[in-house]
Amino acid sequence: MRGGARPLVAVVQRSKDHLWVLPRGKLKRNERPIIGAQREVVEETGHGVRVREYLGAIAYRTGGRVKVVRFWRMQATAQPSRDVMKDIVAVQWLPLAAAIRRLSYPLEKSFLKDVGRFALRRHIRRSRRKASAPTTKAKARRRRSTRSAPTRPR
Repeated sequence: MRGGARPLVAVVQRSKDHLWVLPRGKLKRNERPIIGAQREVVEETGHGVRVREYLGAIAYRTGGRVKVVRFWRMQATAQPSRDVMKDIVAVQWLPLAAAIRRLSYPLEKSFLKDVGRFALRRHIRRSRRKASAPTTKAKARRRRSTRSAPTRPR
C-alpha cells in the first residue's frame, strides 16, 4: 500500500501471461517468509517498503504442487527506488475497489476483498492517530509548562 489521503494497492502485470496479480514470488533457500515478501514487493514494484501486519495466506495448486502465498500490509515509499524486474511489464497503484477489479485470478480477488477492508481500516486508524498526536516539540512544551517551578524563600 502507498499512503496519502487515499491508500493505494499495488497490482503488477506479468510478462509471461500478461495477467494482473498481487506482488508475490518464491522464497530463496532458508529465507524467512516476511523477508522474502518484502524483497519480492521491492523487486516487482520498484518501491522500498516497510512491513506492517500479516494479512493472511492463500493456497492453490500449480504444476501438481500446492503453493502457499503469504501477504503482509506494507507501506511503500512515495517514489520508486529501483527498476522493476524484467518479468513485470506494468505496475499500477489503485484504490481497493479498482485493484480488486483489475486482478486476474478469482482467488486473489476474493482474498483482497476480504482482507482489503481490514487493511484499509488499520491504515486509516493509524493515520488518524498520527495526525492527532502532538509533535515532539509540543509534548516538550506541555511538559515544561505543567512542571511546578521551584520556589525560594525570600
